Amino acid sequence: MPRRPQRIILTGFSGTGKSLVAPIVAERLGWQVIETDSLVERAAGRPILDIFRQEGEERFRELEADALREACNESRVVISSGGGVVLRPDNRRIMAEGGFVVCLEARPETILRRLRDRAEEEPLDRPLLAVADPLTRIRELKAGRQRLYALADWTVQTDGISPEDAADEVIRVWRSLAASAVADPKRVEEMTAVEAPSPAATLHAIPEGTACVVRTASASYPVFVEWDALQDLGRRMREAGLTGQAYIVGDEAVIGRYGKQAEAALAQADIPVASFTVPPGEASKSLETASAIYDWLIEQRAERGHAVVALGGGMVTDLAGFVAATYARGLPLVHVPTSLLAMVDAAIGGKVAVNHPRSKNAIGAFYQPRFVLADVSTLRTLPPRELSGWAEAIKHAMILDADLLAFFEEHVDAVLRLEPGLTTEAIQRSVAIKATVVSEDEREETGRRTILNYGHTVGHAIEAVTGYERFRHGEADAIGMTAAAAISKRLGLLSADVEERQRELLQHFGLPTSAEGLGREAVLSAMALDKKVRAGAIRWVLLEEVGRTVLRDDVPRRVVEEALDEVLA
Repeated sequence: MPRRPQRIILTGFSGTGKSLVAPIVAERLGWQVIETDSLVERAAGRPILDIFRQEGEERFRELEADALREACNESRVVISSGGGVVLRPDNRRIMAEGGFVVCLEARPETILRRLRDRAEEEPLDRPLLAVADPLTRIRELKAGRQRLYALADWTVQTDGISPEDAADEVIRVWRSLAASAVADPKRVEEMTAVEAPSPAATLHAIPEGTACVVRTASASYPVFVEWDALQDLGRRMREAGLTGQAYIVGDEAVIGRYGKQAEAALAQADIPVASFTVPPGEASKSLETASAIYDWLIEQRAERGHAVVALGGGMVTDLAGFVAATYARGLPLVHVPTSLLAMVDAAIGGKVAVNHPRSKNAIGAFYQPRFVLADVSTLRTLPPRELSGWAEAIKHAMILDADLLAFFEEHVDAVLRLEPGLTTEAIQRSVAIKATVVSEDEREETGRRTILNYGHTVGHAIEAVTGYERFRHGEADAIGMTAAAAISKRLGLLSADVEERQRELLQHFGLPTSAEGLGREAVLSAMALDKKVRAGAIRWVLLEEVGRTVLRDDVPRRVVEEALDEVLA
């Protein structure tokens, strides 16, 4: 008669209840309890979150494997293992040979609620909540590991039951099934033979610091939004499989300030690098500049597989992205935005383009990057007007997220001071909104992505009329948003209170809501060239309420003229 194993090993995703159930089981059996996470922290001399941040996931996994081996050397013990311990086949072998394996299971919604409740009492030991959309991240990670969790000897569903009830079930199945389960001669082989989940389904594809993942028909990629992230550029490139030659493209100001730091980060990761500098300003976003970069790439003997790194603001993001999309029929592209506008807008969604003298972004493509790395600390070196990109973030709040709008209103002073925590959170949340929209409508084919053009029709026209020199892009969009809200109000769609709320927030962020001295007819003519025009009619993105938009192509010219008169007075 086979004996019951003297070790019970609890596995399962973080938040399923392992740390609560394990001590109850141990107490009732008269055994000791061991948490592998505690062993890891004791060996490293610091919290798990610090290990992730300072040395990366791979180092944590090594320490975790050592902790599991140490725990399985004990007898009469209940082991609470980390949620990712099953990723390594060697760990699964240790577990299978060492004891009776029980997986605790719970729905992603339950897991998120438990993690948030725990975070109110103590710091989390995982970065699961340090993202803009933690529920989606939990679903993705959990789905990738699910077939490994299913290899356990037994599974206990913990939704809606107490830790005591879950412990009762663990003890029941240990007493009734453990002996026969471990006696199965094929058990160890079956637990170790299953392949680990693909990188796209694990933390290797959704590493710490990921604000969101953009998922489109043509590509999926992570967006990292962190303070002091530029130093990780080389590591992120290697994680993305980009280990060949890298070509940094940036303007003179950004290359002068961050070029050496970016090159050093790549060199530290053994990635060869060369840099190309363009003059600052929107005038560089042209076919002539693109041609100069093509010439340089040919001189550098650039080839497929070599990567273009767009280091800079929205102009560089668009220009370098356009070059990457068109040279050698497409080179891998990495966006490293250093301006606010580029972080929350230009780097997300795959739009790359150059300007025509008569129309902004007239020549371009949809071309997704391999990843986006936004270092929020770079914003502290920008002059105040370069922070006009807050208009785009406010736009995201106006069209889709009333809670984000309230966040901006509550924390406007701290965000304007660029306090690291709140500023990073604001950008993460804004980026997540845009990522959600472009994931649903990569090429503006369903109309969903069109809502991101709120304020752009008038804003782009103002930029064109002023030769892209008088206003920053965010400033022009703020004026355009003011005009769009005025049109919405005149059509009876939007209340005056919401219109004024938007105006006040834009002004608190130092953004203009009018453009004195411009001729109405000149702006109307520029609007007629807008790429959103269909059959001679402009498709307006208008507001019905905060977070609710409507598309209209029947706005009377008189209403448009009156709204323009307001902002051009």
